[in-house]
Amino acid sequence: MSAHHLSDQALFAEGLFSPELPTAETLALRDGRGHPAGRRFSVYRNNVASSLTEALEQTFPTVLKLLGEENFRAIAGIFLRREPPRSPILARYGAGFGNFLDEFEPLAHLPYLGDVARLDRALVTAYHAADATPLRAEDLAAIPPDDLPALRLALAPACQVLVSRWPLFGIWQFNQSDDAPQPPGVAQSVLVTRPEFDPIARLLPPGGAAFLAALDKGQPLGVAADTAAEADPDFDLPALLGQLLSDGALLHAPPEETP
Repeated sequence: MSAHHLSDQALFAEGLFSPELPTAETLALRDGRGHPAGRRFSVYRNNVASSLTEALEQTFPTVLKLLGEENFRAIAGIFLRREPPRSPILARYGAGFGNFLDEFEPLAHLPYLGDVARLDRALVTAYHAADATPLRAEDLAAIPPDDLPALRLALAPACQVLVSRWPLFGIWQFNQSDDAPQPPGVAQSVLVTRPEFDPIARLLPPGGAAFLAALDKGQPLGVAADTAAEADPDFDLPALLGQLLSDGALLHAPPEETP
């Protein structure tokens, strides 16, 4: 591939996401006949921006509702110029949107917005996650009680834990249902999983995030439970295990590799 062709590609990519470069003529881009790309390039650029904005709207519906369509589209335009897509799969676009919102000064009065975006994104990621055979309640019941503390479990591929300084689940729920209560004034952690075909978000109880983090690091069940109890003395292991098993959130951990 020639250096000239590479420079054309670079100009093309720059022009797609640079409104300060308003025309294809400014970029010296040409169509297949060697003529200035002009209006055809402008139409294509607008279509790309529109498609990416729609992809962000679909991925971040709660953020869209909180901001309103006009504000969301304006902010999306800034984001897509800062972080152009790196994959042709639109469902993957927007991985950095939560971090972008955290640092976007005009939205500093909505400090929870980045976490809301990460929850929206987690639900989409869970939808596309790999299938796995979950641990069932009867599987756990068949294990001798004395062996349970040493049991190692893993999280299903769809599972994601979001730890927030804000009432994240309450904010998300309030924007999903007309009869949802006002968000409480406490920090909340959320588990996203996919028991069947559609992802769900669950409010994690006190100590729940610490418990799942320990499991995810390969700690046995007994150590994970102790970690959760240290994080919150009110941690209720049977209640959380029951919910996790019902949601298909746990797997048998793969056997440890011997050195």
